[in-house]
Amino acid sequence: MAGTLNKVMLIGNLGKDPEVRRFENGGMLVKFPIATTENFTDRDGNRKENTEWHTIVVRSPRLAEVCERFLHKGDKVFIEGKIRSRQWTDEHNQTRYNIEISADSMTMLGPNPMRGREEEYGAPRKGGSSNGSGGYRSNQANSSFMSEDDDYEGDDQF
Repeated sequence: MAGTLNKVMLIGNLGKDPEVRRFENGGMLVKFPIATTENFTDRDGNRKENTEWHTIVVRSPRLAEVCERFLHKGDKVFIEGKIRSRQWTDEHNQTRYNIEISADSMTMLGPNPMRGREEEYGAPRKGGSSNGSGGYRSNQANSSFMSEDDDYEGDDQF
């Protein structure tokens, strides 16, 4: 295969409500952790469980708005995106590293969050980025408030 690929697909549960950061130019960034759990049996026949935590970062304004409105701790989601690594120097002059998933799309896998809430949020939009099943795609090309290199220097843990 010629070329490279950076693609991540995760199904997991939110570990906490999304954290929203708004910028002076009107843009926003949403960050939240999801947990993926693998169950297996070891050589001795004991059931084991391994949970991995992933930091999800949403930069697309439209997808970020959907995450802010509808995602809550415990919700199950399907995330598609790319692995991004960051490096910075903390206040103790230590080099810190962080690996995040930059989300391109998100599908809510739980109950329909809009059912019975049309009055609160307005009727679902026709067309747009919703695929009708709780899935939303960002349009990174139209994400003008941040460039690919603009990562905020936030906490490396939730």
